[in-house]
Amino acid sequence: MNNRQQFITENTRLQAPPLVPEMPLYLAADDLPLWQAGESELEKLDLPAPFWAFAWAGGQALARYILDQPEIVKAKRVLDFGAGSAIAGIAAAMAGADHVLCSEIDPWCDPAITLNATHNNVEVEVTLDNLVGSDSLWDVILAADICYENAPARRIADWLHRLDKNGTTVLVGDPGRTYFPQDRFERLAHYQVKTDSRVEDTDLRNAGVWRFKP
Repeated sequence: MNNRQQFITENTRLQAPPLVPEMPLYLAADDLPLWQAGESELEKLDLPAPFWAFAWAGGQALARYILDQPEIVKAKRVLDFGAGSAIAGIAAAMAGADHVLCSEIDPWCDPAITLNATHNNVEVEVTLDNLVGSDSLWDVILAADICYENAPARRIADWLHRLDKNGTTVLVGDPGRTYFPQDRFERLAHYQVKTDSRVEDTDLRNAGVWRFKP
């Protein structure tokens, strides 16, 4: 953990995501050598795709929505599913959540989330367990930028829909990706989000916050 935290602090820079300026995170920066390396060089470092190093559009939108409407999570148990940098989970903690669990399957996310939470003076718990299919132990589930592949997106949506029908508040942040099942959702809010063209196909996204249709 300590070695990975050191690697992250040495190869990222604290930057405020455009839509969430009150929350600096350890993010990739073009002028740092690591982010000038090619994919083969990253593989030599045994570094999986560093999703934790970017403030994705859906995550920024969901974090902004929570910070602007803290009553959604205040004094509640919150899961940030597929947390990445934990931008949504940290927003929930800043908004007064009673407990925040950040779920990821990439072990590199653990030290990144810990660093980001510590810098923003909040406490969150991290799990590397795959929670898809589990019963809900949470009042609110936040899930951002999770629909990148067809089969996993459908499986996750089915699971979240079941929990939503059983009384858990489920909010999804997504900019309309190909495999996002938009017909199952209604949009609560939308934002123009500046993003990183290295990981998005544009440097500006229209990202929404969504909930399941009744």
